[in-house]
Amino acid sequence: MDLELTEEQQLLRDTVRGLCTRHAGLDVVRQLENDELGYPEKFWLQLGEAGLLDTSELSTMDAVVMYQELGRALAPSPHFVSAVMSAGVLRQAGSDWLPRVTSGEAIITPAWLEPEGGFGEAGVQTRLDGNGRVTGTKRHVQFAKAADRLLVLARGQGGDISYVLVDPNASGVTLTQQQTIASDTQFRVDFDGAASEPLAAAGWQVWDEVMHDGIILLAAQAVGGARYALEITVQYAKDRKQFDKPLGAFQAIAHYLSDAVTTVDGAETLVYEAAWARDSGKSTARLAPMAKLFACQTFRDLTAMAQQVFGGVGFTVEYDIQLYFRRAKQLQISWWNDRYLEELIAADVLD
Repeated sequence: MDLELTEEQQLLRDTVRGLCTRHAGLDVVRQLENDELGYPEKFWLQLGEAGLLDTSELSTMDAVVMYQELGRALAPSPHFVSAVMSAGVLRQAGSDWLPRVTSGEAIITPAWLEPEGGFGEAGVQTRLDGNGRVTGTKRHVQFAKAADRLLVLARGQGGDISYVLVDPNASGVTLTQQQTIASDTQFRVDFDGAASEPLAAAGWQVWDEVMHDGIILLAAQAVGGARYALEITVQYAKDRKQFDKPLGAFQAIAHYLSDAVTTVDGAETLVYEAAWARDSGKSTARLAPMAKLFACQTFRDLTAMAQQVFGGVGFTVEYDIQLYFRRAKQLQISWWNDRYLEELIAADVLD
């Protein structure tokens, strides 16, 4: 496994970082907290023009490089829900919607989690009747207001998982914005006999495969956020003085930071290994969950430590570290949380 980025990957990293700096900086992140649309349109258009919405053109390692930069910037974007998760299902289904998603013409977001349903197959209880009408409730549907279609996981009459597209503005669909620790854009969606468009895909395995690919990128996003949080914390420890010495000169603070850089490097290596395995055609049944589990734990623990280094000011909205702390926790509990990831790893280890 080669840990060195190619020249093309370095160019990709610089391109994404430049786009984030120009169109999705932390000032934009602040402006879009609890916004019902939740992303800057100019940034989305620029990602499309750069060809970054068609992930089939990228290796997993390329996508990891991109997602590290998106995580570093906390860039608000429906890229993951539309260009990764929804596109993954649409690709397996051979849907005509796929070109519209990969060009940025349309945004599609998954509606899969349900109240008290958990992250597994048994949690999907929304019903699809014989006329293609959907009834049920979904929660934590990201960018639902901005989406052209919702990709709904529902149970057909035979009890199997079906995939259908629903217009969020159609009759029988009610959107209610939710409040989250990250102040990001999530909705509760209630379906009451809403009309749908069927997709030629069925079974939990479709979603499971797309999720295993997706969580590698979320792990990369966590690593990117953790590394930037560490950078600003190290700089603060150098600049802030107590008793005529910089904070970093105190052994306790220095040890916190040394532990942090060790875990961030370890998380990054694990993410790279998962991406390498995926690109090499090897199984990621264990590596993908391990990568998200460890990277998200690292991101959350590091930002919690960073808050302590910053002290009381670290919790104020004027400082950037609180943005990373809140999003680290949200990412940890989203898209398969720690407990579900541990179950997946345990099943692979014990089996």
